Amino acid sequence: MKILFLGDVVGRAGRSAIVERLKSLREDWRLDVVVVNAENATSGAGLSPAHAKTLLDAGADVLTLGDHAFDQRDMLSFIEQEPRIIRPLNFAKGAPGKGARLIDAGRGRKLLVVQVLGQVFMKRAFADPFSAVEAELKKHPLGGVAHAILVDMHCEATSEKMGMGHWCDGRASAVVGTHTHIPTADAQILSGGTAFQSDAGMCGDYNSVIGMEKAEPMRRFVTGMGKGRFTPATGEATLSGLYVETDDRTGLTTKTKMIRVGGRLEAATP
Repeated sequence: MKILFLGDVVGRAGRSAIVERLKSLREDWRLDVVVVNAENATSGAGLSPAHAKTLLDAGADVLTLGDHAFDQRDMLSFIEQEPRIIRPLNFAKGAPGKGARLIDAGRGRKLLVVQVLGQVFMKRAFADPFSAVEAELKKHPLGGVAHAILVDMHCEATSEKMGMGHWCDGRASAVVGTHTHIPTADAQILSGGTAFQSDAGMCGDYNSVIGMEKAEPMRRFVTGMGKGRFTPATGEATLSGLYVETDDRTGLTTKTKMIRVGGRLEAATP
C-alpha cells in the first residue's frame, strides 16, 4: 500500500497548495491513500465544514484534527455527518466523531487511521494516549482486520512522539507526529518494521513563525505583549509529510521518506 501523510495544513496558503498539487501527486506517485492533518486549515485555528470539503475534494481520503479540533464550532455537528474526518481518540468523553476509522484503500484492503493527543507540555490534561492507542491496536490487529495502520501522534514533545513510535513498533505501519509545524529529519523504519517521523511539519508558508505572519509572534517574544491576533502567512506553501509503502501481507513498512513539495523546502520525490 502506498500512503502519503501530510502535516498540519495552515490557512489559505496550505489549502491552496493541497488543491493545486495533491491530485497530480496521487497520479504521479500512484498513491492508494492520502491522510491530511487539517486542524489549522481555517484561519490557523480549527477546520470549517467548507474547508474540509475543499480538502476532501482535492484528493484527501482522510482528515485528522488535533487539540484545535472544535475551534470552528460547526465542526461539532459536521464531524458526525462526515466519517472521513477523525478527531483525537482521547480528546474528551462524549466528544462527537471518532478517533479511529477503517478506510477503504482499494483492492479489498483497509487502512486503520488513528489519532491521539499527547500529554507533555499540552495546555489541557488529556487522557493517557498510550492506553487509548493500545485498545485500537488490539481491536484491529495489523495484517488481520487492518492491512495497514497509521497513527497520527499530535503533541509537543518529540520524546513523547518517539515513545509512541516504539510503543507501536511492529504493530502499526507508521507513527507520525504533528502539532509543532516544524519538520524533523528523523524519518526511519524502526526495528519492528514501523515507519516513524517525530513531526511531519506543516503544509503552509515557511516564511513565517510556524505558519503565522511574523510580526505579531515576534512582538510577543520581544515585548511580552500582544497587539493583535495571529494570522496565517499567505506566501507560497510547502507540502510537508511522510511517504510510506507497506507490505500488504504483514502491514509493515518496506519504504519511507520525508516529503517536501514546493515553496521554500522543496525536496526530492519518493
